[in-house]
Amino acid sequence: MNQQIELNEHNKREYPPMHTAEHILNQTMLRMFGCPRSKNAHIERKKSKCDYLLNEEPSAGQLAEIERKVNEVIDQHLPVTIEYLTHEAAADIVDLSKLPESVSETLRIVRIGDYDVCACIGEHVQNTSEIGHFKFLNSDYSEGKLRVRFKLID
Repeated sequence: MNQQIELNEHNKREYPPMHTAEHILNQTMLRMFGCPRSKNAHIERKKSKCDYLLNEEPSAGQLAEIERKVNEVIDQHLPVTIEYLTHEAAADIVDLSKLPESVSETLRIVRIGDYDVCACIGEHVQNTSEIGHFKFLNSDYSEGKLRVRFKLID
């Protein structure tokens, strides 16, 4: 007997390369600054933005290093895989604090090689080789929040 996995419906259809790049950016920010994943993101095909809570504004050099690191990860041609776990099993490997109260019992876990893992119901590429090149457009910092705008180029 096959068990039917039931997930929450997703309210938006992301552009898979950009959405996958957002995951890599989130993990890069977490590793470099110890900040949580973006609490506010607007992911679109042409350009996107993410907000991060930081105690101080990153330098131009740090922003360049973020961009370099994101592209380094993309260039590794990492597989993007999906697995389904219960909340209990997922809690050992991902931060569940962003999930809505009405989230389904089964969670969809997205892994980007060994670099990133998170619960997500959005669309992703199958390999980071499908993303292209990550490029910051600009950023601004105010009252503890860094907003970065970025795009993907071939």
